[in-house]
Amino acid sequence: MSDEYIIGVDFGTDSVRSVIIDSQDGKELAQAVHHYKRWAKGLYCQPHLNQFRQHPLDYTEGLALTIKEALSQCPTGTGAKIKGLAIDTTGSTPVALNERGVPLALTPEFKENPNAMFVLWKDHTAVKEADEINQLARSWGGIDYTKYEGGIYSSEWFWAKILHVLRDDQAVAEAAYSWAEHCDWIPYLLCGYEDLKLMKRSRCAAGHKAMWHPDFGGLPDDAFLQELDPVLAGLRDRLYTYTYTSDEIAGHLCQEWAEKLGLSPAVVIGVGAFDAHMGAVGGEIEPYYLSKVMGTSTCDMLVAPNEEVGDKLVQGICGQVDGSVIPGMLGMEAGQSAFGDVYAWFKDLLAWPLKEVLAHVACPDQPTKERLLQETLDQIIPKLSEEAAKIPVEETALIALDWLNGRRTPDADQSLKGAIAGLSLGSDAPRIFKALVEATCFGARQIVDRFIREGISIEGVIGLGGVAKKSPYIMQTMADVLNRPIKIARSEQSCALGAAMFAATAAGIYSTVSEAKEHMGAGFETTYYPIDAHVLAYEKMYRKYQSLGAFAEKATHDQ
Repeated sequence: MSDEYIIGVDFGTDSVRSVIIDSQDGKELAQAVHHYKRWAKGLYCQPHLNQFRQHPLDYTEGLALTIKEALSQCPTGTGAKIKGLAIDTTGSTPVALNERGVPLALTPEFKENPNAMFVLWKDHTAVKEADEINQLARSWGGIDYTKYEGGIYSSEWFWAKILHVLRDDQAVAEAAYSWAEHCDWIPYLLCGYEDLKLMKRSRCAAGHKAMWHPDFGGLPDDAFLQELDPVLAGLRDRLYTYTYTSDEIAGHLCQEWAEKLGLSPAVVIGVGAFDAHMGAVGGEIEPYYLSKVMGTSTCDMLVAPNEEVGDKLVQGICGQVDGSVIPGMLGMEAGQSAFGDVYAWFKDLLAWPLKEVLAHVACPDQPTKERLLQETLDQIIPKLSEEAAKIPVEETALIALDWLNGRRTPDADQSLKGAIAGLSLGSDAPRIFKALVEATCFGARQIVDRFIREGISIEGVIGLGGVAKKSPYIMQTMADVLNRPIKIARSEQSCALGAAMFAATAAGIYSTVSEAKEHMGAGFETTYYPIDAHVLAYEKMYRKYQSLGAFAEKATHDQ
């Protein structure tokens, strides 16, 4: 055991988790998880409108609770040995700020206004605005600011969301001085800053979601933004020009938060980043290995030496940015807008009678009903997986599309919807579930195919996240569809571990992130290998998936 400990904090979609890590060997001393209270109640969200907002209090409360809980599990005096802290978040998840950098939802006037809260990554209210950005970028006669974003700007990203909120809410538009990503605001908060010039903006967030690039001198020019909509006039000057990789120091823990958390003000706070980027490092990403963070959605990260990629632009991905994953290397991002969410949707569909009918049944008593409900809900996905695994590949003849939350990659299009073809009276729940699993794996295959078609080789695949750790059936199907072995990272908290690696580097314990990764990495627990017979069958089904997708996409755009 060393005397230099690190805290990594991972803000996910549903919860925040904090881990305390020994910087010497990466061993986990303690961890704690907090599920966002307001989010769990569905507050500020309208799923039928694709509106998903999160209150900043969910983040700040969870941050304090998890760090204090993790510290309580450690020997007395551990808090004094914490040298660094870094965070990752979902993204793009921006929020409107006042001049001091306070989210508007933390001010009395806007405390219940969803437009003044963080606009979660999965919020797709800005489809129209994203379309306008794409059209203007190709037609305005100047730089195409989408060129390093895969050539297509998404409604999941920074500028589209800002424009939608400013148009939708005059009060927020008048009160918003600037905007920040979740991953930039938390370090700013922990450092106790009240001057936005001191907020160090994440390279990965800016480059992948905000059309920032050194070739542009930073963010898109004000002339472009004004032509997009005059409501954006002058905002560029109130944002930022420079960005920082996550091995750099954002500042030190302020006295207020030091007392609140039981830590020293000497704790170094690292520059924040998105969860998939830090998760890829926590999962020991290597050049040309596709690192798949598989949770509610997927984020697929790939790094390569800058000199080997050169001026090559990969079309249809979520951006390519120098230093966004590992400083000194080019980071490329892709992903699927729904992955675990697809399975969760089907589970909720099947569970509807349990939740809505069982509640009104006279007996059993309420505690028994609640126990039956929870035990049944917990077993739906495992039982479906068990039964689906028994069904021979191709027997069901069902083909599904995984676009239940739109399509992120390749070629972002959040207007697309999911579909299931080939249904009959014999299509039972395990067979439909099997088709949905195959659809998510076919969506992953399209990402691999796009990288290869664009001249970027894939030498291996690394699986991380909840689905990778807990779902052998899904991971075996993924290996079969990709026809590639998939190594599963051992760490239960790869994103938080990656954040800890960056914190250890920012704190000066290691000179580079790669050195931190070598010392703190947890290795791999298992590898899934493709089954030859399944590979051949899935190759034919994949072609049907592509045909169904082409039909559905044309029908959507012809409406």
